[in-house]
Amino acid sequence: MTNPLFYAKILLFGEYGIIEDSQGLTLPYSFYKGALKFSDLDSDFEKESNESLLKYANYLKDLELPEAYKISISKFQKDIRKGLFFDSNIPQGYGVGSSGALVAAIFERYSVKTYLPEHISKDELKDLKKIFGEMESFFHGKSSGIDPLICYMNLPILIENKENVNKVLIPASEAGKGAIFLIDSGMTGETGPMVQIFFEKMKTEGFRKTMKEEFIRYNNACIEAFLKKEMTPLFRNLKSLSVWAYEHFKPMIPESIYKVWKKGLDTNAYYLKLCGSGGGGYILGFTKDYEKAEKMLEGFHKEVIYRF
Repeated sequence: MTNPLFYAKILLFGEYGIIEDSQGLTLPYSFYKGALKFSDLDSDFEKESNESLLKYANYLKDLELPEAYKISISKFQKDIRKGLFFDSNIPQGYGVGSSGALVAAIFERYSVKTYLPEHISKDELKDLKKIFGEMESFFHGKSSGIDPLICYMNLPILIENKENVNKVLIPASEAGKGAIFLIDSGMTGETGPMVQIFFEKMKTEGFRKTMKEEFIRYNNACIEAFLKKEMTPLFRNLKSLSVWAYEHFKPMIPESIYKVWKKGLDTNAYYLKLCGSGGGGYILGFTKDYEKAEKMLEGFHKEVIYRF
């Protein structure tokens, strides 16, 4: 029996915005991955994973899923008794989709009907997003279903709005001076509390207005420019997005990152943005000159995810 690997994901654009109907763009990230496996559960990690799968199976048992997307809970529970666990190196609380990969792996193995990502229609994508949202709500309280969908499809996905998602081609990565990279803030972030802060902010009219008129405009313009590989408008809008986040998403920016975030804006050497909900985990960086940015960000662990 093969163990399909499910990769982590990176939300390049759209954090928080997708809650308010902005566009989003996500990519699979193969550096981190997870797969369902069997073992004698000798290690604490395997034992804990197996126990949490059992809790999760109980949650899924009570979910009313449509016929076409039903999951064989009895088969899942039987495998849990046999020593099933999720073997993953995807860090939790880093905004790269640890629970998304788990949901995708479970659906792939236990869904009664088989779906092949390359043959999935736009309507099925919409349905799967909804199903995955319900399945992932166990971990986050409320989920859009986007993370598991990306992990499941293992393809770049353009989030067009709250309802619609589509497969998309992104320009090939090439060996240039520019880069998109991840910075490790050195601390984990919890999605729940961060999302709560966002919803509190959304109660004020001023914030709602700037979210709609500025954040969403910059965010969507970044996506359009990136997909067309137009670097000048991309970096112009990235700077606006980074300034906006620095002013309005302060609580979501890890303390270790404050100063270097501002430094990027002051020097235009690089621009930073949240990767996922923030509060910790990874931060995304964009630069036209990675060598220069790397020197300025000395002391931080960095991973390049795309070159141009």
